[in-house]
Amino acid sequence: MPKIEAVIFDWAGTTVDFGSTSPVSAFMEAFRRAGVDVTDEETRAPMGLLKRDHIRTMLRMPRIEKAWSEHYGRTPNADDVEALYADFEPALMAVLPKHCDIKPFVLDAVHTLREKGIKIGSTTGFTTSMMEVVVPEAAKAGYSPDTFVTADDTGGFGRPWPYMVFENMRRLGLADVRRIVKVGDTVSDMREGKNAGLITVGVTEGSSVIGLNKESWDKLTDMERFSLRKKARETFFANGADFVIDTMAELPKLIEAIEQGEQA
Repeated sequence: MPKIEAVIFDWAGTTVDFGSTSPVSAFMEAFRRAGVDVTDEETRAPMGLLKRDHIRTMLRMPRIEKAWSEHYGRTPNADDVEALYADFEPALMAVLPKHCDIKPFVLDAVHTLREKGIKIGSTTGFTTSMMEVVVPEAAKAGYSPDTFVTADDTGGFGRPWPYMVFENMRRLGLADVRRIVKVGDTVSDMREGKNAGLITVGVTEGSSVIGLNKESWDKLTDMERFSLRKKARETFFANGADFVIDTMAELPKLIEAIEQGEQA
């Protein structure tokens, strides 16, 4: 196996914002204001998509579409997507600065990777204006990838399209997808990585797939954590993950194993 040249990370739920709580609360508030209550599970299912695509996907869910039709007397349409997004964006921008905490082991993992000469890229379901909040806050805490790409940089083509990955490659001067690892915490991250031809890794703890903030996670018993990790692993593998880790502490060793051609 050739040497790994870059790792492309997701943001919320992967490197920052344990449990990816900020967008969930904003989506649920936007739907509540529209007169249709949605569950945490429904809200998390499309996580990682571009935010308008996320709303569109939720409106197509049978239960939500039925509730919307009962409330408004018609099925949801493109204007409803825009109206929900208009409520969602300011709600998210209001809470974003409070949800830029760096996840455990991220800083050490990134430091170790950089010592090996590995470049650090990133993709996100956030817009550029949202990242203008997140990036400086993360930098204050010590995390600054070499580049970040949003769907605003790729003509609106977010996940699961591979184009944000390819834009990372262009900016970082990379040519070989086989030498790049994608790390994320959602189903759409796995699909983005595989559609781009990358080695794709899911991370369980603090992921949107598990959907618990740090305080709630820390209160669980060992058996409860084991069960949630197992479910997350199964979800990632079912959606194309090549490997799954529980925390970023495992990533440097995993990359070494990949380079040596071992089964990690």
